[in-house]
Amino acid sequence: MSAPVATKTVAPLIPVTILTGFLGAGKTTLLKRILNEPHGEKIAVIENEFGEESIDNELLFEDTKERIVEMNNGCICCTVRGDLIEMLNRLREKRASGSIQFDRVIIETTGLAEPGPVAQTFFVDDEVAENFLLDAVVTVVDALHGPEQLSQHAEAQSQVGFADRLLISKSDLVEAEALDALRQRLARMNLRASIEAVNFGQTPIKNILDIRGFNLNAALEIDPSFLDTDAGHSHIDDVHSFVFKSTRPFDSDRFEGFMSAVSQAYGPQLLRYKLSLIHI
Repeated sequence: MSAPVATKTVAPLIPVTILTGFLGAGKTTLLKRILNEPHGEKIAVIENEFGEESIDNELLFEDTKERIVEMNNGCICCTVRGDLIEMLNRLREKRASGSIQFDRVIIETTGLAEPGPVAQTFFVDDEVAENFLLDAVVTVVDALHGPEQLSQHAEAQSQVGFADRLLISKSDLVEAEALDALRQRLARMNLRASIEAVNFGQTPIKNILDIRGFNLNAALEIDPSFLDTDAGHSHIDDVHSFVFKSTRPFDSDRFEGFMSAVSQAYGPQLLRYKLSLIHI
């Protein structure tokens, strides 16, 4: 009589989606749409901001019960990348212990992140690789400002090059000819990714989750040093963030006048600005 063979149940890998796109492209709008979709899944969100403050969270999670982890004041693909590994492993440990529940993870990168080093995390760290599956890199491209951003910023180019899905936002703000020209440009930059126009983040959930789109061989074709953890990475050094806080009563007219003056003087140099009001 042969001895019974011991079997070990292997837990399925936790799928991860990297949501990227240049500043102001509409990543948060798309993420909010995903979180409010009645798909029945619990989603852990890792949100990265280049600056020290994130003010999207109230908008993003006002109607949901999802779990958010912030990684602020640095780019997820460089200065806080080690924290990403620690954070993923910590989430996995808490999930295993039953202290939190989630079915998948969505990483929303800062608009200045190159997705390559973020994706690299899932292949170069053993513990992450044994527990997480990089499902896809989904990139949002702004139809109105995208062409200029692609011409001026290497990060925007990298976001398109590494994408498994390309979603064009704000297509209603451009003429059909301009939209077609952008589609053709994106197709030349990335032959693998499907391209779809989205309106306020409205796109079938099947185009975003569980698409098994990430291909390691394709990533290595784009960047032969993809798995080289010693490869250097840097951003253009003239991009900075600035946060102004005040407890004084807010005067909307004065602020509008101030921003109008700033836009006239420095418009081409301003990538984005956000305003957060706390009512007391």
